[in-house]
Order: sequence, then C-alpha cells, then structure tokens
Amino acid sequence: MAGLVTGDSMPVAGGESNPDVSLLYDINGIAKSAPNWADRTMEYIGEYGIVFGLAVLMLCAWWSLRKSADAPAGVAALLWSPLAAGIALLVNIPIRDFVRRPRPFLDHPGLEVLVDGKKDYSFVSDHATLTMALAVGLFVANRKYGFIGIGLALLEGFCRVYMGVHYPTDVVGGLALGTAVALLLAPLAMMLLTPLTRMIAGTRAGRLVRSPDAPLPVVPAAGDPALPGQQPFHHDRDLAA
Repeated sequence: MAGLVTGDSMPVAGGESNPDVSLLYDINGIAKSAPNWADRTMEYIGEYGIVFGLAVLMLCAWWSLRKSADAPAGVAALLWSPLAAGIALLVNIPIRDFVRRPRPFLDHPGLEVLVDGKKDYSFVSDHATLTMALAVGLFVANRKYGFIGIGLALLEGFCRVYMGVHYPTDVVGGLALGTAVALLLAPLAMMLLTPLTRMIAGTRAGRLVRSPDAPLPVVPAAGDPALPGQQPFHHDRDLAA
C-alpha cells in the first residue's frame, strides 16, 4: 500500500516492480517517442478538448431529449450530469487531502511532463472524475450519447497518464468516483429535478424543456395501471407546454 500512496518505484517483495509505476512509464514513454505536434495535441485534448467534447454531446442530447414524449424527465436527467460532476469534484477534495499522494513526476525522474505547474496532490484525478461523472450522468439521460461520453472519459484517463501528471491508479480512482456519484445519487436527483423541469415545461420557458413538436405522453385509459416507469400526465399542464 505504501507504494500506491507514495508512488515508490523501488522493487516490492519478491523482486517484482510496482505495476502502477511500470504502466506509468510505458504509457508516458509513448510521449517521449512521439513528435512534438502529437504531444501538443494530446496536451490540448487532455486539458480541455474532452471536456469541450462532452459539453457538445450534452447539447446534442438536450436537443434530442426535447423532442421525446417525456421530455421533462429526460431533461431532468441531463441536468443531473453537470451537478453530479460538481458533487464528485467536491467529494474528491477530502480524498486528496487524506491520501496526499505527490504527482508522479516529483518522485520518478525521466517522465515526459507535458503540462507544467501541477503541484497539487495526484490521487484521485480531477479530470478523470469530472469527465466520467459527466459521461455517466449523460448515460442516465441518453444511452447513445452516454456511451460516446464514457469512451471520451476513458480517453481522458489515458491522456492524463500520457501527459505524465497522474498514475494509472489515480485515473482508475477518478473514473470510479465519478461513476459512483453519478449513479448512486441519480434516483434522488431525478426525484428533485423532474418536478422542476415539469414546472418549467408549463411556463414561457417551456421550449427549454420540450420542443413544440414533441409527441405527448400516452395517457392510460381510466382504471388501467400506468406502464412501468411512466409518469402521471396532466392535460392542462402538458398542452400548455
């Protein structure tokens, strides 16, 4: 465990090297042999590009969800995505202060560090936490865009190791933290956000929640049980949207 927290590169018992450090050198070694333009591209993608890509995905998902039959519930799920990311980053603050793991380039010489100025603690990765929370929240709202988002979050984790600013376990921890927050708190978030988006759907700002040409939800016949997961539908409210 000491090797995990401190990033100790000394051989462990049995003469085997630390796999976390070995994988760090293997992935970061690609940056050493890559041309400068490739490193600069990875630097931009790892710092800003993937977060921007997830924002674009969320806009596409929002445009699509507005046209669904139960648009308010879909938009509520989409709203949860950035909220989940923010909560996950807040949860990471005490984790980082407790573990206090230095950045890998401080303990391991010879790494190709593509971003300067990273002096805060390494475990867990904020970028991995942020992108995976956004992606899983997006998956809750729309599976198609969510799968793409999860792929981008995994790429973000690779970029952080490639750039020499995180150990692989920093990334794994961030991906796990983002996933846990986005999934475990999703039921509570939907319970709170869905009434809000349904209320907005009945106001002048309703087009933010439901497209004018969106199909209306199916209304069960009198006495028939609602379909699993179907929300109660009120004619006056939804037609006003």
